[in-house]
Amino acid sequence: MVLILLTGQHTTAQSFLKKLKQRAEDEIINDVFGEDKKTESASFQQTSSASGTENTRGGGLTHTAPDVVDNINDAASAFKQGGYTEARYAVRQAILGIEMEIGQNILEGFPETVNGLKMVPENDNVASMSIGFVGLIIERVYSGNDQQLKITVGNDAAMLSSVNIYLTSGAYASTAEDQDHKQVKFKEYRGVLAYDDYSGYTLSVPFGQSSIFVAEGVNFESEQEIMAAANEFDIEKIKNEFGEQ
Repeated sequence: MVLILLTGQHTTAQSFLKKLKQRAEDEIINDVFGEDKKTESASFQQTSSASGTENTRGGGLTHTAPDVVDNINDAASAFKQGGYTEARYAVRQAILGIEMEIGQNILEGFPETVNGLKMVPENDNVASMSIGFVGLIIERVYSGNDQQLKITVGNDAAMLSSVNIYLTSGAYASTAEDQDHKQVKFKEYRGVLAYDDYSGYTLSVPFGQSSIFVAEGVNFESEQEIMAAANEFDIEKIKNEFGEQ
């Protein structure tokens, strides 16, 4: 269970989004294999070589999504033999592979340019916690001149419920001149539009049962400009990829 702390109506959308990206542990896999819930984490620390010699060569690491079919077969085989730890790991890898493929399909459906801003391919990102088809985050960045547009799509029940708290609390119903958040309508969905002098505009739109669309615009001139940029993205298509109703 994730505890999300709401720090008030003036919390910026960027800080809000970071809090939403905290993850729950995988209850589904635990139910399947009857294991106690454990927190899995990895810690990496960069150290210098004992000789003090600086590394000047190396090809780095390659990243390939897990093979779904192979891992499902491995899980079934391990389960039949009573190797529940190995089966659990293989199921997690299979789920991860499926989610990575979903994320790549969504990225392929994104436009290459938005309002004159070009995509930055090296910044494309698909991140998954492989915890029962929640916790999938897809990101793409567009840039040009002094403007930047970052699109984030997430499939996570905690993220959706937290945004809905903001939408239903009435915190954005204000006529104050210094108001930094407000409710907006976007493609038949209700959302929240925020502005911060440092980070610019952020549009957050929950859709489906457990998904959210976020557009962050730096150096956009107006609400109309960031809304027009966000309008280039097909939420219905994204919803279908997620299997949302």
